[in-house]
Amino acid sequence: MKEAKARIKINKFLENARWRFFDSKEGKANIHLESNVLITEQSLNELGEDFEKTKNGFVDFLLLDEQGFNYDEVIKLPPSGGETGGVGGTTVVREYESVSPDPIKIISEIQIGLEGMKIDRKLFEKFEEVLKADEYVKYKIYEGKYDEAEAYIKREVFDKPEDYFDLDKLRKSVKVDRRLSLREILDKIFGKIKWFKSKDEFMEEEIQKFISIYQPQPKFVHIIGQFMKAYIIDESIRRVMESGEFSELATNPRFNMRDLKELDGWRKPVIEYIKDYVPMNAFV
Repeated sequence: MKEAKARIKINKFLENARWRFFDSKEGKANIHLESNVLITEQSLNELGEDFEKTKNGFVDFLLLDEQGFNYDEVIKLPPSGGETGGVGGTTVVREYESVSPDPIKIISEIQIGLEGMKIDRKLFEKFEEVLKADEYVKYKIYEGKYDEAEAYIKREVFDKPEDYFDLDKLRKSVKVDRRLSLREILDKIFGKIKWFKSKDEFMEEEIQKFISIYQPQPKFVHIIGQFMKAYIIDESIRRVMESGEFSELATNPRFNMRDLKELDGWRKPVIEYIKDYVPMNAFV
């Protein structure tokens, strides 16, 4: 009784796994029951000493492929068309030498420098040409009306056929380690700036602006700069400063409890300056 129930349960598992005992609308039966199968010498050895003389046996379930063939059946290959020789007519394969050029041999690796790929540089150069040829953009930049110039560019220049300029492509084309604004790109195109500052250059510039405005004592200059950098680039530092959970700084490698103590009252002025004047989006 136990065996019967076990077989019913096994059959159910097999049906759920899409083994089919009989032809149905889902397809032909793909199982042979109580099928006689050939046992290999390797399988024989694995069975143990009690079955060393057995050459074939029966299986409860034999799964077939889509064409009705046994998955485990070893297919005999047709004889080779090559020359035969040696003991038992073993096929002898002669060595083959190809005179065709090796495609891997002619592949060379090209290192891309900081200036980026040519196609990226060309994209920015083309965008620069388009804007410099646009009288409306030039006039608005001359007047200092960047908002109007940017709105016009987004409406009339971006995502147009042929080049499909957009801010993301332009950022990638100049290979800068921070997020550029459209205003910075316009300043570069129309000669207001000579190059795009890196993340470190940008932060150093903001630190110097803060120092010139607030004029802290020399002993605080270094720690103020360290704190400004940590606050700008590390979200966890900003979160601690907002929540007041300063104990979390104990294991922070960028700015710790000792650094906070050394800051000695400059924490709030630095945070207020950053919130008012530093475009945090540039560092995302």
